[in-house]
Amino acid sequence: MAQNVLLTGGSGFIGKHLTDVLIEAGFSVSVLSRSNREDTPRVTYYKWDIKKNYIDKNAILNADYIIHLAGEGIVEKRWTKRRKRAIIESRVRPVEMIYSVLEMNNKKLEAFVSASGIGIYGAMTSHKICTENTPPADDFLGTTCQKWESAADKIGSLNIRTVKIRTGIVLGKNEGFLKKMTPSFKSGFGAILGSGKQYLPWIHIEDLCQIYLKSIEDTKLEGAYNACVTDNTTNARFSKTLAKLYDYTIWLPKVPPFVLKIMLGQMSVAVLTGQRVSSEKIQKAGFEFQFTDLEKTLINCIK
Repeated sequence: MAQNVLLTGGSGFIGKHLTDVLIEAGFSVSVLSRSNREDTPRVTYYKWDIKKNYIDKNAILNADYIIHLAGEGIVEKRWTKRRKRAIIESRVRPVEMIYSVLEMNNKKLEAFVSASGIGIYGAMTSHKICTENTPPADDFLGTTCQKWESAADKIGSLNIRTVKIRTGIVLGKNEGFLKKMTPSFKSGFGAILGSGKQYLPWIHIEDLCQIYLKSIEDTKLEGAYNACVTDNTTNARFSKTLAKLYDYTIWLPKVPPFVLKIMLGQMSVAVLTGQRVSSEKIQKAGFEFQFTDLEKTLINCIK
Protein backbone atom coordinates (compact mmCIF):
# COMPACT_ATOMS: atom_id res chain seq x y z
CA MET A 1 0.00 0.00 0.00
CA ALA A 2 1.33 3.45 -0.94
CA GLN A 3 2.65 5.64 1.84
CA ASN A 4 0.49 8.66 2.53
CA VAL A 5 1.56 12.30 2.46
CA LEU A 6 -0.77 14.80 4.15
CA LEU A 7 -0.64 18.37 2.85
CA THR A 8 -1.76 21.55 4.54
CA GLY A 9 -2.26 24.29 1.95
CA GLY A 10 -2.71 21.58 -0.66
CA SER A 11 -5.10 23.63 -2.80
CA GLY A 12 -2.60 26.47 -3.34
CA PHE A 13 -0.14 27.12 -6.16
CA ILE A 14 2.64 24.99 -4.67
CA GLY A 15 0.29 22.38 -3.20
CA LYS A 16 -1.37 21.58 -6.53
CA HIS A 17 1.95 21.06 -8.28
CA LEU A 18 3.35 19.06 -5.37
CA THR A 19 0.30 16.76 -5.39
CA ASP A 20 1.08 15.78 -8.98
CA VAL A 21 4.75 15.16 -8.16
CA LEU A 22 3.95 13.02 -5.11
CA ILE A 23 1.39 10.89 -6.93
CA GLU A 24 3.80 10.37 -9.84
CA ALA A 25 6.41 9.26 -7.30
CA GLY A 26 4.03 6.59 -5.97
CA PHE A 27 2.64 8.24 -2.83
CA SER A 28 -1.01 8.65 -1.90
CA VAL A 29 -1.99 12.21 -1.05
CA SER A 30 -4.37 13.65 1.54
CA VAL A 31 -5.28 17.32 1.86
CA LEU A 32 -6.68 19.29 4.77
CA SER A 33 -9.48 21.50 3.51
CA ARG A 34 -11.65 24.18 5.10
CA SER A 35 -14.63 23.15 2.93
CA ASN A 36 -16.38 19.80 2.59
CA ARG A 37 -14.85 18.24 -0.50
CA GLU A 38 -15.49 14.80 -1.93
CA ASP A 39 -12.54 12.46 -2.36
CA THR A 40 -11.20 11.90 -5.85
CA PRO A 41 -9.30 8.89 -7.22
CA ARG A 42 -6.17 10.93 -6.63
CA VAL A 43 -6.74 12.82 -3.36
CA THR A 44 -8.44 12.17 -0.01
CA TYR A 45 -9.80 15.26 1.74
CA TYR A 46 -10.13 15.86 5.46
CA LYS A 47 -11.84 18.79 7.17
CA TRP A 48 -10.11 21.32 9.38
CA ASP A 49 -10.90 24.78 10.68
CA ILE A 50 -8.08 26.75 12.25
CA LYS A 51 -10.36 29.45 13.64
CA LYS A 52 -12.48 26.85 15.44
CA ASN A 53 -9.42 24.85 16.49
CA TYR A 54 -10.78 21.78 14.69
CA ILE A 55 -8.87 19.16 12.74
CA ASP A 56 -9.97 15.68 11.71
CA LYS A 57 -7.44 13.61 13.62
CA ASN A 58 -7.79 10.74 11.13
CA ALA A 59 -5.94 12.86 8.58
CA ILE A 60 -2.90 12.81 10.84
CA LEU A 61 -3.27 9.27 12.15
CA ASN A 62 -3.41 7.93 8.57
CA ALA A 63 -0.39 9.93 7.41
CA ASP A 64 3.17 8.69 7.04
CA TYR A 65 4.46 12.17 6.20
CA ILE A 66 3.09 15.68 6.63
CA ILE A 67 4.07 18.66 4.48
CA HIS A 68 2.96 22.02 5.90
CA LEU A 69 2.38 24.65 3.20
CA ALA A 70 -0.56 26.58 4.66
CA GLY A 71 -0.28 30.29 5.38
CA GLU A 72 -1.81 33.64 4.47
CA GLY A 73 -0.09 35.38 1.55
CA ILE A 74 2.71 37.69 2.65
CA VAL A 75 2.07 40.34 -0.02
CA GLU A 76 -1.66 39.92 -0.59
CA LYS A 77 -2.83 42.75 1.70
CA ARG A 78 -1.38 45.72 3.60
CA TRP A 79 0.35 44.84 6.86
CA THR A 80 -2.08 46.11 9.43
CA LYS A 81 -1.73 44.77 12.97
CA ARG A 82 -4.60 42.41 12.27
CA ARG A 83 -3.05 41.23 9.01
CA LYS A 84 0.33 40.63 10.62
CA ARG A 85 -1.31 38.55 13.32
CA ALA A 86 -3.17 36.52 10.67
CA ILE A 87 0.03 35.90 8.69
CA ILE A 88 1.79 34.49 11.75
CA GLU A 89 -1.16 32.53 13.17
CA SER A 90 -1.98 30.93 9.80
CA ARG A 91 1.51 29.42 9.79
CA VAL A 92 1.97 28.56 13.45
CA ARG A 93 -1.49 27.50 14.61
CA PRO A 94 -1.82 24.55 12.16
CA VAL A 95 1.45 23.09 13.44
CA GLU A 96 0.30 23.45 17.04
CA MET A 97 -2.90 21.58 16.17
CA ILE A 98 -0.96 18.83 14.42
CA TYR A 99 1.44 18.58 17.36
CA SER A 100 -1.45 18.07 19.79
CA VAL A 101 -2.86 15.17 17.77
CA LEU A 102 0.54 13.54 17.39
CA GLU A 103 1.33 13.83 21.09
CA MET A 104 -2.06 12.71 22.37
CA ASN A 105 -2.10 9.66 20.11
CA ASN A 106 1.60 8.83 20.34
CA LYS A 107 1.69 8.96 16.56
CA LYS A 108 5.09 8.77 14.85
CA LEU A 109 5.57 10.22 11.40
CA GLU A 110 8.35 9.29 9.03
CA ALA A 111 8.99 13.03 8.62
CA PHE A 112 7.43 16.46 9.03
CA VAL A 113 8.36 19.00 6.36
CA SER A 114 7.46 22.65 6.76
CA ALA A 115 7.63 25.53 4.35
CA SER A 116 9.52 28.58 5.52
CA GLY A 117 10.96 31.61 3.77
CA ILE A 118 14.22 33.35 3.04
CA GLY A 119 12.52 36.30 4.73
CA ILE A 120 13.98 34.83 7.92
CA TYR A 121 17.19 36.69 7.03
CA GLY A 122 15.38 40.00 7.18
CA ALA A 123 14.03 42.77 4.96
CA MET A 124 17.30 44.40 3.96
CA THR A 125 19.69 44.52 1.03
CA SER A 126 23.38 43.74 1.44
CA HIS A 127 26.15 41.91 -0.39
CA LYS A 128 26.41 39.39 2.45
CA ILE A 129 25.48 35.85 1.39
CA CYS A 130 22.98 34.30 3.79
CA THR A 131 23.33 30.63 4.69
CA GLU A 132 21.21 28.45 6.93
CA ASN A 133 23.51 29.45 9.81
CA THR A 134 22.78 33.16 9.40
CA PRO A 135 20.89 34.39 12.51
CA PRO A 136 17.20 35.29 12.01
CA ALA A 137 16.40 38.99 11.70
CA ASP A 138 14.26 40.74 14.30
CA ASP A 139 11.96 42.50 11.80
CA PHE A 140 8.47 41.30 10.86
CA LEU A 141 9.54 38.85 8.14
CA GLY A 142 12.36 37.46 10.26
CA THR A 143 10.13 37.07 13.30
CA THR A 144 7.36 35.43 11.25
CA CYS A 145 9.69 32.82 9.79
CA GLN A 146 11.37 32.22 13.13
CA LYS A 147 8.01 31.49 14.81
CA TRP A 148 7.04 29.34 11.83
CA GLU A 149 10.19 27.24 12.19
CA SER A 150 10.01 27.11 15.99
CA ALA A 151 6.56 25.53 15.67
CA ALA A 152 8.02 22.93 13.30
CA ASP A 153 10.88 22.26 15.72
CA LYS A 154 8.30 21.36 18.36
CA ILE A 155 7.26 18.49 16.07
CA GLY A 156 10.92 17.52 16.01
CA SER A 157 10.87 17.30 19.80
CA LEU A 158 8.60 14.24 19.36
CA ASN A 159 11.57 12.44 17.80
CA ILE A 160 10.22 13.04 14.29
CA ARG A 161 12.63 14.00 11.51
CA THR A 162 11.83 17.61 10.68
CA VAL A 163 12.84 19.59 7.59
CA LYS A 164 12.29 23.31 6.94
CA ILE A 165 12.36 24.63 3.37
CA ARG A 166 13.29 28.32 3.21
CA THR A 167 11.81 29.33 -0.11
CA GLY A 168 12.59 32.25 -2.39
CA ILE A 169 10.33 33.70 -5.11
CA VAL A 170 8.55 30.78 -6.80
CA LEU A 171 8.22 30.94 -10.59
CA GLY A 172 5.61 28.95 -12.50
CA LYS A 173 3.58 29.20 -15.69
CA ASN A 174 1.76 32.48 -15.12
CA GLU A 175 1.33 31.57 -11.48
CA GLY A 176 2.61 32.85 -8.16
CA PHE A 177 4.96 35.82 -8.44
CA LEU A 178 4.69 36.00 -12.23
CA LYS A 179 0.91 36.17 -12.12
CA LYS A 180 1.29 39.57 -10.48
CA MET A 181 4.17 40.73 -12.67
CA THR A 182 3.25 39.69 -16.20
CA PRO A 183 0.16 41.88 -16.87
CA SER A 184 2.09 45.16 -16.69
CA PHE A 185 5.15 43.77 -18.46
CA LYS A 186 3.09 42.10 -21.18
CA SER A 187 1.36 45.41 -21.91
CA GLY A 188 4.70 47.21 -22.18
CA PHE A 189 4.57 49.02 -18.84
CA GLY A 190 7.11 47.03 -16.87
CA ALA A 191 9.35 48.97 -14.50
CA ILE A 192 12.19 48.51 -12.03
CA LEU A 193 11.13 48.84 -8.41
CA GLY A 194 13.08 51.16 -6.13
CA SER A 195 16.83 51.10 -6.73
CA GLY A 196 16.58 47.78 -8.54
CA LYS A 197 19.66 46.63 -6.60
CA GLN A 198 17.68 44.47 -4.19
CA TYR A 199 18.35 40.77 -4.70
CA LEU A 200 15.58 38.48 -5.87
CA PRO A 201 16.38 34.84 -5.02
CA TRP A 202 14.09 32.63 -7.12
CA ILE A 203 13.22 28.99 -7.79
CA HIS A 204 11.15 27.23 -10.43
CA ILE A 205 8.08 25.42 -9.11
CA GLU A 206 9.33 22.09 -10.50
CA ASP A 207 12.62 22.35 -8.62
CA LEU A 208 10.82 23.35 -5.42
CA CYS A 209 8.51 20.34 -5.63
CA GLN A 210 11.49 18.06 -6.19
CA ILE A 211 13.12 19.50 -3.05
CA TYR A 212 9.98 18.63 -1.08
CA LEU A 213 10.02 15.14 -2.57
CA LYS A 214 13.67 14.72 -1.62
CA SER A 215 12.85 15.94 1.88
CA ILE A 216 10.55 13.02 2.51
CA GLU A 217 12.52 10.39 0.60
CA ASP A 218 16.02 11.25 1.83
CA THR A 219 16.22 10.31 5.51
CA LYS A 220 19.50 12.22 5.85
CA LEU A 221 17.79 15.56 5.35
CA GLU A 222 16.99 17.34 8.58
CA GLY A 223 16.85 20.98 9.66
CA ALA A 224 16.71 24.08 7.46
CA TYR A 225 17.55 24.29 3.74
CA ASN A 226 17.48 27.32 1.45
CA ALA A 227 15.45 26.66 -1.69
CA CYS A 228 16.49 29.16 -4.36
CA VAL A 229 18.96 29.53 -7.19
CA THR A 230 22.19 31.26 -6.19
CA ASP A 231 22.72 33.52 -9.20
CA ASN A 232 22.55 36.97 -7.54
CA THR A 233 19.54 38.08 -9.60
CA THR A 234 18.45 41.63 -8.72
CA ASN A 235 15.10 43.28 -9.28
CA ALA A 236 16.63 45.27 -12.14
CA ARG A 237 18.00 42.20 -13.87
CA PHE A 238 14.76 40.29 -13.42
CA SER A 239 12.69 43.20 -14.76
CA LYS A 240 14.93 43.81 -17.77
CA THR A 241 14.95 40.10 -18.64
CA LEU A 242 11.17 39.85 -18.43
CA ALA A 243 10.73 42.96 -20.60
CA LYS A 244 13.18 41.53 -23.14
CA LEU A 245 11.03 38.42 -23.52
CA TYR A 246 8.11 40.68 -24.41
CA ASP A 247 10.30 42.32 -27.05
CA TYR A 248 10.94 45.73 -25.54
CA THR A 249 13.39 47.62 -23.37
CA ILE A 250 12.10 49.14 -20.15
CA TRP A 251 11.36 52.78 -20.86
CA LEU A 252 9.53 53.82 -17.73
CA PRO A 253 11.56 55.37 -14.90
CA LYS A 254 12.21 53.37 -11.76
CA VAL A 255 9.30 53.36 -9.34
CA PRO A 256 10.54 55.51 -6.43
CA PRO A 257 10.57 53.92 -2.96
CA PHE A 258 8.27 56.59 -1.54
CA VAL A 259 5.57 55.71 -4.12
CA LEU A 260 5.69 52.04 -3.15
CA LYS A 261 5.59 52.99 0.53
CA ILE A 262 2.45 55.04 -0.09
CA MET A 263 0.86 52.23 -2.09
CA LEU A 264 1.89 49.29 0.09
CA GLY A 265 2.65 50.72 3.50
CA GLN A 266 4.97 48.59 5.64
CA MET A 267 4.63 45.76 3.13
CA SER A 268 6.80 47.76 0.70
CA VAL A 269 9.92 46.35 2.39
CA ALA A 270 9.08 43.00 0.77
CA VAL A 271 9.68 44.46 -2.71
CA LEU A 272 12.26 47.15 -1.91
CA THR A 273 14.74 44.86 -0.16
CA GLY A 274 16.29 41.50 -0.89
CA GLN A 275 19.19 39.38 0.35
CA ARG A 276 21.72 37.16 -1.40
CA VAL A 277 21.05 33.56 -0.38
CA SER A 278 23.18 30.43 -0.74
CA SER A 279 21.76 27.09 -1.88
CA GLU A 280 25.03 25.25 -1.24
CA LYS A 281 23.62 23.12 1.60
CA ILE A 282 20.81 21.50 -0.41
CA GLN A 283 23.19 20.97 -3.34
CA LYS A 284 25.74 19.26 -1.09
CA ALA A 285 22.89 17.01 0.03
CA GLY A 286 22.68 15.79 -3.56
CA PHE A 287 19.99 18.02 -5.07
CA GLU A 288 20.53 19.28 -8.61
CA PHE A 289 18.56 22.28 -9.85
CA GLN A 290 17.06 21.80 -13.32
CA PHE A 291 16.30 25.50 -13.77
CA THR A 292 19.31 27.73 -13.14
CA ASP A 293 19.25 30.18 -16.07
CA LEU A 294 16.87 33.08 -15.42
CA GLU A 295 16.03 33.86 -19.05
CA LYS A 296 15.39 30.22 -19.97
CA THR A 297 13.31 29.79 -16.84
CA LEU A 298 11.16 32.81 -17.65
CA ILE A 299 10.70 31.53 -21.20
CA ASN A 300 9.49 28.25 -19.73
CA CYS A 301 7.03 30.12 -17.54
CA ILE A 302 5.49 32.62 -19.96
CA LYS A 303 5.72 31.10 -23.42
